[in-house]
Amino acid sequence: MISDFETTKVYFSQLINDEKYQDDFQEIKAILEHSNIPINFLPKTNDIWARDYMPIQISKDKFIEFRYDPDYLQGNQKGYRNLKTYPDLVCDALGLKTIKSDVILDGGNVVKSRNTIILTDKLVYENRHHYSKKTLLKSLHEIFEVDNVVLIPWDKLEPYGHSDGMLRFINEETILLNHIYDEEKEIYQPLDKAGLHIEKLKFSEQENKNRNWAYINFLLMKDIILIPKFEIVEDIQALEQLQQLYPAYASKMFLVSMKSIVKNGGALNCITWTIKAN
Repeated sequence: MISDFETTKVYFSQLINDEKYQDDFQEIKAILEHSNIPINFLPKTNDIWARDYMPIQISKDKFIEFRYDPDYLQGNQKGYRNLKTYPDLVCDALGLKTIKSDVILDGGNVVKSRNTIILTDKLVYENRHHYSKKTLLKSLHEIFEVDNVVLIPWDKLEPYGHSDGMLRFINEETILLNHIYDEEKEIYQPLDKAGLHIEKLKFSEQENKNRNWAYINFLLMKDIILIPKFEIVEDIQALEQLQQLYPAYASKMFLVSMKSIVKNGGALNCITWTIKAN
């Protein structure tokens, strides 16, 4: 399984070039270019959340294309279905060969290391008509080629049910938990059972919870970490903590504006698709 720490190439939806995102995106672009990381764009997309609909890279030339059919794009509210991207169209335009899976899964609900994946149990609910929990877990072990598939409770206040807003890997044995789940002990149980050590982000301010949840949704690649920035006091607190937790990245870690993008419910990991290129 290819982890985020190994990825060398980053893509964004072409829709990120929309004027409403430019204050944020131009800052991201400048830092990536300064770090000699080229920016690539995904054609034929219908929203900016590239992580969710793009395939997941297992090995050099093995990309798994999951069924992208999230319940939050199936409502009766006008425009929901128009936001759905069809990953096969995007991959065809890129000339990327994929292996298709019938498992319904958003990429934002996969936090991965080389031998472990962590997902919320919303996955079980979304696949209930075709898979029992047991057969679903067996399938995930085989698809991802990992020993450990860890299910954590779905935060029902977060309708997307994504694990990448809850935690991230620091290394193979340690995860970083979002501070807003500090008291949610039921999340700890499956992580402890998997033998994972838990570190936590901590902040001195509480009034900015509608934004400071998003620090955990940073972009992590082989040679860089980009952290969301909101022009609030917690920006520096997040940077300093992450520099301590990821010391190898201390000089390759940058704050970038997310003020316009976070209003739509996501941040840096959500808007990027990263792979290990040849």
